Amino acid sequence: MPFRVNHKTKTFALLVVTLVVVFIVDIFTGNAPISIRDGWNALFGTSGNAIVDEIVFNYRLPKAITAILAGAALSVAGLLMQTLFRNPLAGPDVLGVSAGAGLGVALLITLGGSTLYSAVSWLGSMAQVAAAIAGAIPVLLLILGVSSRINDSVTILVLGMIFGYVANALITILQSFADPDSLKVFVMWTFGSLSTVTWNKMPLLVVLVMTGIIAVFFLQKPLNSLLLGEHYAASVGLNIKQTRRIIITITALITGTVTAFTGPIAFVGVVVPHFARALFGTVNHKIIIPATLISGSILMVTCDIISQIPVSNQTLPINAVTAVFGAPMIIWIVVKRKRL
Repeated sequence: MPFRVNHKTKTFALLVVTLVVVFIVDIFTGNAPISIRDGWNALFGTSGNAIVDEIVFNYRLPKAITAILAGAALSVAGLLMQTLFRNPLAGPDVLGVSAGAGLGVALLITLGGSTLYSAVSWLGSMAQVAAAIAGAIPVLLLILGVSSRINDSVTILVLGMIFGYVANALITILQSFADPDSLKVFVMWTFGSLSTVTWNKMPLLVVLVMTGIIAVFFLQKPLNSLLLGEHYAASVGLNIKQTRRIIITITALITGTVTAFTGPIAFVGVVVPHFARALFGTVNHKIIIPATLISGSILMVTCDIISQIPVSNQTLPINAVTAVFGAPMIIWIVVKRKRL
């Protein structure tokens, strides 16, 4: 009997190939023209040109890896929130989680020289990550508390946006009291950038993000149970409160980590889970989790390629590029739900 490959396996293979292709294209795309041969040799430090080696190995390669990690992390965070809240428009940025993480970073950056800053500055790169996670957790807890009392998904979405507005208002107040140097650093951070992660910072980003992603794979069955409602999940023996806490912790960890390193990146967490479900025609998390991870990475790397603007020496903020892709998708999701 001939060996047959099912549709889902073919689709996964296509996604992996697409990710590899856009990853390679991203490495060879930029303001400085580099031939494919020189770029390939530079990956192994054998191009014979120190400048090419520096650009490819120490700038473009870590940027492309950061794009893969950020896209995967934000996408799976959105998937977790959509399942937990049973809201198709839930996501780290829409529900104010990214704004909460931004508030934590704003407190750290704008209070430089204060007692608070001195207390955490010894953490180095970890200080900004810890601040982002500490800012994301309260927003998630507020949203979770509201969702336990209100069943209307639209109301929860609106309240989440209000929490985000409050966090952004507090950020604006902090900016008004910040010194010019701190203000400039924070404003540049809010633009969003994948190029700020160097090889020195990469291990911390990889460890924290991969810890969260690996933990998600152990939640496949609980997430599938939550799709049918909390009453059904409880009836099959799922500890709802413990599962909520785990999902909140993972979401805060990966969202806070990515936001700390790259700045706020919008829409990815909302859009990608819908794309993965539509592509595979299922809501089974055993399939959707890896599909979301790969699709999110592809989207983020593609946005990074577009942000390079080959006709100019300027680079677009990655946040602006993802918004161009994400905003029309969210409109489509809302219109589609209204028709159902």
